[in-house]
Amino acid sequence: PLLDRIDIHVEVPRVPFQKLSDERRGEPSAAIRARVEAARARQSARFATLKDSQGASLTTNADMGPTQVRDHCPVVETGRQLLGAAMRQMNLSTQAYHRVLKLARTIADLAGSKRIQPAHIAEAIHLRSAAADGVMKVARTDHRCL
Repeated sequence: PLLDRIDIHVEVPRVPFQKLSDERRGEPSAAIRARVEAARARQSARFATLKDSQGASLTTNADMGPTQVRDHCPVVETGRQLLGAAMRQMNLSTQAYHRVLKLARTIADLAGSKRIQPAHIAEAIHLRSAAADGVMKVARTDHRCL
């Protein structure tokens, strides 16, 4: 299915005036940039010696094939149960299963976690499930940004 080819599905609602006019500041871009750079460094170290099936270097989680997903995305039992339930309830394809695991690995990298935790799986499922809700979504297809 076409939606299986899109990694993240996110609803972007209108921002209410109260939030737009709020004086409080959000997280600084420099802090976000540092987190992303640290996640990219983890991925570079993880894939330093790996090549894909065509011999090209892997640089990001998005580059992983099924074998690399199996090797680099171990999930604890509660995470496996959560992912299994999502697969059944949302009727996810094999491709969607691998994309959820790659996305969960990226979320774990951004959090500085060596292992994928159930919360990372839940967030990845949530970001993948927006299309299943039947609501118009904005999808970002350039998954290589992380």
